[in-house]
Amino acid sequence: MPVHSGWGEPSARRLLARRCREITEARWFAVAVMSLILVNAVLLGLETYSGFAAEWRHALRLAEHLCLAGFTVEILLRIAAHADRPRDFFRDPWNLFDLAVVACAFLPVVSENTTLLRLLRLARVLRTARFLPQLRVLMVAVARSLPGTLSFLLVGALLLYVYAMVGWLFFHESDPAHFGSLGRALLTLLLLMTLDGLGDAVHAGLAYSRWTLLYYGAYVLMASFVLVNVLIGVVINSLEEAKELEQQEEREQQRERECGGQAGRELPELRQRIVAARQALDDLEQSLPGPARAQLADGGRR
Repeated sequence: MPVHSGWGEPSARRLLARRCREITEARWFAVAVMSLILVNAVLLGLETYSGFAAEWRHALRLAEHLCLAGFTVEILLRIAAHADRPRDFFRDPWNLFDLAVVACAFLPVVSENTTLLRLLRLARVLRTARFLPQLRVLMVAVARSLPGTLSFLLVGALLLYVYAMVGWLFFHESDPAHFGSLGRALLTLLLLMTLDGLGDAVHAGLAYSRWTLLYYGAYVLMASFVLVNVLIGVVINSLEEAKELEQQEEREQQRERECGGQAGRELPELRQRIVAARQALDDLEQSLPGPARAQLADGGRR
């Protein structure tokens, strides 16, 4: 019974993933990518100066190609870091965003269109959220607050329309400058939602009727205080949910690293036990008499 000394060795894919993961999780790698993103942002700003862009056109183009090469190497390293489990790479929305931003730069339609190419280069600046946890949490919170924000906008639009119609019914003859039509009424109330020009509107309304004070007071109370506080509550709730999700992901990653380290420590011990068991079986086979050994070998071949 030969002993397989190579049993349990990690495959080439796992070895590649482990080495690339060590690179992508290193601090210097994050600093290098962050610096590359900032250089890309500076280049975008310099290109807005026509004189400078015309004089240093070739240097700026070379710097852009170098930035694109750096981003390509980075995304390839991240893909290789998930070589042992490719599905995990595509489960992360940030990985999909990074891959789309880098891959689109190589499309013929995008590379030939200057506007689209600059928009993609501008999208690279958003990748700073990957390396800034607080910014990442804030962006996730904004995304999670969109359903509640849409409901808020619907309620706000309904309130604005109702008050605009009421204002037109009562004040379109006395105050045509602000309530002469539905459009003017909507514009007036939209500006009053920010409390801009509220004093002038109230003084102008009192010249026509004292009922305008009640009208403006009820509207400001509902639009500027109640609805705004509801929106703030929706955003804060989404921010708390985003923080909980971020902490949960960190705990899961920590658990995976601990499990991986424990498995890595237990694997050599298990391998040694199997090798020792095989060696004991070989010694036992050698200690058997000749006929019994031949019979055991015939049974093993069968």
